[in-house]
Amino acid sequence: MFLRLIAGAALMASAFAGAGWAQPTEAPGVDAPLPTILRSESELPEPVREKRRMLMEAAMSGDIEQLRALMQTEDEPPSVALSDPGDPIEYLKALSADAEGREILAILLEVLEDGFVHVAEGTEDELYVWPYFAQYPLEALAPEQLVELFTLVTAADYQDMRSYGAYTFFRVGIAPDGRWLFFLAGH
Repeated sequence: MFLRLIAGAALMASAFAGAGWAQPTEAPGVDAPLPTILRSESELPEPVREKRRMLMEAAMSGDIEQLRALMQTEDEPPSVALSDPGDPIEYLKALSADAEGREILAILLEVLEDGFVHVAEGTEDELYVWPYFAQYPLEALAPEQLVELFTLVTAADYQDMRSYGAYTFFRVGIAPDGRWLFFLAGH
């Protein structure tokens, strides 16, 4: 499944531009200052905290249609693919190893339980991104961070990411005003 999820990684920049928001910054090189990893809800603005809570509740429900309801509250639906997926919920279900999409819900929950980063602070492209690995250089991960990463991906997936040069598994982005921008895999 992992290779199927990253097959379109080169299309990420156009997906971000097409969705009307900027591509998250590249993870810094190992010599650049590392992004600050945030872990506490108290470090989130209330609208972001509320959207994260709603996404986690939807994931814990076991009913992927709960995500559709959240998507429909957005002015622009969140991106779930690097190109037009058609029906976003059917697309997510197709990625899941089970027909009901519960594996994808579990991934969403795991991602949102992880640490996060605050990207492009003070700009129009500002957002909060889960997990922090999406903005962190893989070669800079400490042993305890690798254990944390392995709660999301396998060691083989990690080696593929190292070869690619960046984290390519699922990530979530939420704007400071609480808009859910994306839940997708790729780079």
